[in-house]
Amino acid sequence: MASLGGVTLTEPDVRALRMRALLLTARDGDRGVASIVQWCGAMQAQDLHSALWSLGSRIPGATVADVEAALERKEALRTWPMRGTVHLVPPRDAAWMVRILGARPLADGARRRAQLGLDEADANRAVATVASALEGGKRLTRAECVEAIRASGIETAGQLGYHLLWYASQLGVTAIAPHVDKEQTFVLLDEWVPDPFTPERDEALALIAVRYFQSHGPAPLKDFERWTGLTVKDAKLGVAAAGAAIAEVDTDAGPMLAAPDALGPPGAGEVPDWLALAGFDEYMLGYGQREAFLEPEHLQVVVPGKNGVFRATLVRDGRVVGVWTRTMRAKSCHIEVTDLAGLSARERAAAESAFEPYSSYLGLPVDVHWV
Repeated sequence: MASLGGVTLTEPDVRALRMRALLLTARDGDRGVASIVQWCGAMQAQDLHSALWSLGSRIPGATVADVEAALERKEALRTWPMRGTVHLVPPRDAAWMVRILGARPLADGARRRAQLGLDEADANRAVATVASALEGGKRLTRAECVEAIRASGIETAGQLGYHLLWYASQLGVTAIAPHVDKEQTFVLLDEWVPDPFTPERDEALALIAVRYFQSHGPAPLKDFERWTGLTVKDAKLGVAAAGAAIAEVDTDAGPMLAAPDALGPPGAGEVPDWLALAGFDEYMLGYGQREAFLEPEHLQVVVPGKNGVFRATLVRDGRVVGVWTRTMRAKSCHIEVTDLAGLSARERAAAESAFEPYSSYLGLPVDVHWV
């Protein structure tokens, strides 16, 4: 790991560099779903609509149909690679990410199965049942997969069905394919991605470290630990194995890490005045320490009850000033914005420009209301 001395980044510097790393600044050159997910390494994606807009908001002129078509072309894949939650990942990396980053959630799953009254033999038989049902390139809906398990004599009521589908993907047997007729579908991972990348463990740890710090840096090591779910030891091993591809830089908040190429002038790549970002966007989910983006007293509004559900945010100059929700109608999209910053009427009018890209993305007019 390199060290860049002589420069201490201020909080605005860190914020500007992060916004550029997160691909939220002025966009240069071509950018598509595959390159975005490859750059980030993984993007939170348990809510599909939010995940699609997280991609669309980073691709000038993209429509929701464009993003969905890219997923159908296998430019990205949804699965449970780390922290037991769904992410978009590069398809060829899915198997090693699940194997290495998913080891701790997989171990925790044994306790969850015990709570659910599910023994290991039945859990593994359920995985084999789903694999058999999907074999030969089949693509089944979530309901069809659960029914196949139930028909084999294994209980799927309550949370059991969901857990068993999670378990099959956490083992690297299945993955989530794009929706069909608004229904989640599953495929066999080794059939959907027949040419997986298979790095050795140290190489894999280095790779995910580089991708995190190039796309989220500057950030402290503990945010990388939290994001990946790795142990402190493995997180440090990944950074060490990355060598000069990751550099340490001083900031007003203490030492942080970033890709050296990302540590150019903080102003390079203009931060848009206003942005309407998706719920669960890496802008919020990518960090444990969010003070550079968010007033601490607003966290309870962005994450009500600290329940892990992150609301969509309205961002001004890189800081959260509101949250928003959408209601889809037949010929328009109704958006309600909760003002967290006491914006003036003129500022609110300017803020509504943030939803113009979203309107183009949806192919529908949007009407914005403030609450």
